[in-house]
Amino acid sequence: MIKEFKEFAMKGNIVDLAVGVIIGGAFGKIVSSLVNDIIMPIVGLLLGKVDFSNLFVALGRGNYRTIDEAKKAGVGTLNYGLFINNIIDFIIVAFSIFIVIKQINRFSRKKEEKVIDKKNCKYCYTEIPIKATRCPHCTSELDKGESN
Repeated sequence: MIKEFKEFAMKGNIVDLAVGVIIGGAFGKIVSSLVNDIIMPIVGLLLGKVDFSNLFVALGRGNYRTIDEAKKAGVGTLNYGLFINNIIDFIIVAFSIFIVIKQINRFSRKKEEKVIDKKNCKYCYTEIPIKATRCPHCTSELDKGESN
């Protein structure tokens, strides 16, 4: 059973997934820091010194200046400023992943385009070498470049 688990755990896809999760977690922290520590303070400054991390609506009586004050008083809060931060965080992560995947697909397509060395016989549809002039399966004569 231990041997089977070892084989399962060491398969390429599992190891790749583990590496992806670890790198993704670290990348998420970097993006969160970018949003919370750099982007949102600049946006807040441009919008009149607004601190998005402290935008909330108290769901009880009283006037609270911060989320922490409201929580210490036992009052629930709707933290829409933190929600805005998380939306911006998500958009940046999603866009970054989109760019990475787009580049990977671009490189993959170039490899696929270069490896066209087969064609199909137009008579029996068997895959044959691109330079073949006669099909080895049905023995039909093919003109150069003739394929389906």
